[in-house]
Amino acid sequence: MIEEIAGQKVPFGYLDATFHRDDFRRRDLPLKANETKIEFLIEGKKVILIDDVLYKGRSVRAALDAMIAFGRPLKVELMVLVDRKYTRDYPIMPDYYGVKVNTLESQYVSVEWTKNGFDKDAIWITEKA
Repeated sequence: MIEEIAGQKVPFGYLDATFHRDDFRRRDLPLKANETKIEFLIEGKKVILIDDVLYKGRSVRAALDAMIAFGRPLKVELMVLVDRKYTRDYPIMPDYYGVKVNTLESQYVSVEWTKNGFDKDAIWITEKA
């Protein structure tokens, strides 16, 4: 779909920022890294960083640090499915979002995708256990 809009081939990949997080050593359980697959340099390119939920901004900050291994982008824009406004620890705002929700610190937002085995695509706001 992006290529149809842009009218050209758009390279894409995915990035694991686990070990760039500022809190990864503070967790009770060891974190498991996921795969990073970016088969091109981002040097001098416009990049759209995509995430499911923007909460504190820590994952986005970590992803920005991790991206530098692939070059220095000309510009980075942020796209999120869910923007949990009023909860940031960092001054990070999305350029594009699907939905903005007002949530409390006591709540958790989860996203389910059919491609990950769920019955339907869904966004859930629940109380933290």
